[in-house]
Amino acid sequence: MIRPTIIYFSFFTICLICFTGLSNLQAQDTDAADELEFSSVEERRLHATMKEERENIFEEKKELALREKELKTLEDAVDKKLAEIDTKLEELEQSKQQLTELLTEKSAEEVKKIKDLSKIYEKMDPAKAALALSGLEQQLAADLLANMKVKSAAKILDSLNKPQATEISKTFSTIQLE
Repeated sequence: MIRPTIIYFSFFTICLICFTGLSNLQAQDTDAADELEFSSVEERRLHATMKEERENIFEEKKELALREKELKTLEDAVDKKLAEIDTKLEELEQSKQQLTELLTEKSAEEVKKIKDLSKIYEKMDPAKAALALSGLEQQLAADLLANMKVKSAAKILDSLNKPQATEISKTFSTIQLE
């Protein structure tokens, strides 16, 4: 009885010879075809057809291998580009977060400055505060009045001329709704 390992080894050896010998077989087949003598024209024609088919198969295998290599190269390039895009997206997200933080800080600082400035205007004489507010932008003047005590804001508005007081009041009312 033959051992199974010997059978597997023999089978593996035969397969190895078949697969490695395929390219050698084509070269040998060309030489052997020249040396063969055929008993009929039909045999010669069949042999030529088989030879041609083998050559076509061999060429197709070479083309497929080349295409596989090209596809692999393209796939690697796409993977590289996707990695670059992911990196850029992460960088953009970090930049966006930093910008949001900076805007929040700036906004908080502006609110603090407006509150401090409104305390200063609140302690001023209403006529002088009205004169100073009349030279400011409507939005800033309304923000300053919004941060004052109601009594002080009323005295300053009363000291302003009527059109300016109306415009600041309109701006002030939109602040209250927001």
